[in-house]
Amino acid sequence: MFISELITITVMSIISISLNDELLGEIDRVQKELGFSGRSETLRAGAKMLIADSKEKEKLRGKLNSILLLIHDQGVEGAVTRIKHQFEDITDTQIHNHLKNNKCLEIFILNGGAKRIKQLMRELQKSDKMDYVKLIVA
Repeated sequence: MFISELITITVMSIISISLNDELLGEIDRVQKELGFSGRSETLRAGAKMLIADSKEKEKLRGKLNSILLLIHDQGVEGAVTRIKHQFEDITDTQIHNHLKNNKCLEIFILNGGAKRIKQLMRELQKSDKMDYVKLIVA
C-alpha cells in the first residue's frame, strides 16, 4: 500500500506600489491597531475585502434602493458634478455637506436599475479624486 501526501505550494508574487506618506501612515496605523504582522499582511487583507465587496456588488440585479456615500476634497467638486449629472435619472436626492479639513460629504439616495447604480459607483471609485466611496443597498 502506498501512502501519498498532497503538498500544496503557494507561490507569492511580489509587486511594487507607490503610496503617499499619508496613506502609508494610515496603513501602518491599521497594521498596529488590528495586529497584522506587517504591511504586506495588511494590504492583502485590504485587497481581499475589496474583492469580496466587488463580488457582492456584481450580484446585484433588478431595481434597487440604495445610498451612496462619497467623501472628497472641496477642490474636486467639478469632477463630482460632471459624474453626478450623468446619473440624474437614478438620483432621488443628493445632500452635500462641508466637513473639516476642506473635505466634502455627499449622500446620494438612489433609485433605479442595478446596472446604472453600479455604473455610478464605478465612475466615482475609479476617479483618483475621491477619498471614499461606499454603496449601501436597502
